[in-house]
Amino acid sequence: MSRVNMFDVNFDNYDFNDLLEFIDTSIENQRHSYILTCNVDHVIKLRKDDEFRKVYSDAGAVVADGMPIIWASKLLKKPLKQKVSGSDLFTRLGEAFEDRGYRLFFLGAADGIPEKAMLNLQESYPNMNVVGCYSPSYGFEKNEEENRYIIQLLQEARPDIVFVGVGAPKQEKWIYRYYETYRAPVSIGVGATFDFLSGNVKRAPELMQKTGFEWFWRLSQEPKRLWKRYLIEDSQFLVLLFKEMFKRKRMKGGQG
Repeated sequence: MSRVNMFDVNFDNYDFNDLLEFIDTSIENQRHSYILTCNVDHVIKLRKDDEFRKVYSDAGAVVADGMPIIWASKLLKKPLKQKVSGSDLFTRLGEAFEDRGYRLFFLGAADGIPEKAMLNLQESYPNMNVVGCYSPSYGFEKNEEENRYIIQLLQEARPDIVFVGVGAPKQEKWIYRYYETYRAPVSIGVGATFDFLSGNVKRAPELMQKTGFEWFWRLSQEPKRLWKRYLIEDSQFLVLLFKEMFKRKRMKGGQG
């Protein structure tokens, strides 16, 4: 598979079928790896977070999550195939997970939310094999006892895929620290996916998702929590895009 470098991130040029192939191969070979879904927020955070950059450098796959990343790739003449977001994984790959009988584990969100997400999923995919759900306590990533308990849960459940939904970059850093210990073939951070699947948070209408305005919907749903991320931090993305365009122009000029 080809890779596309933008914003100092090496994106795998995957669509959902390519991602499924990566997951299938990892599970078949019992490889221990993790998938990163890179959105604008990740790109901004990577500029000032050494640990997060290390997480990115060792990832099994990095996919583009969000229409701004896809548009940027086209502007930079490095077109990525498709937006591959964590929150779309089950609608796009749920049938494949069910058919293959993959063992899934849901880690994240508030008490009862992962279980509700599982029940809602099983209405659409009755044979979806969710082998465990757990809602970690606030600040769990710094609690050794809690982390030992979670690792034990995962080792006993033996999932093929671990979905971690505790927000970025916390979820990606947690996976990076422990994926070699709990040894599941595939781990992936999925943000607010359990909230969406459970009905706890309403997802943006499809038109807003396709036109890149999902961020605006999310902001209107949770303004207190998300205003800084979307209105201040993520606005830096335009500056980074102009820098990438300038860098590309300069490189083309140097080749001429």
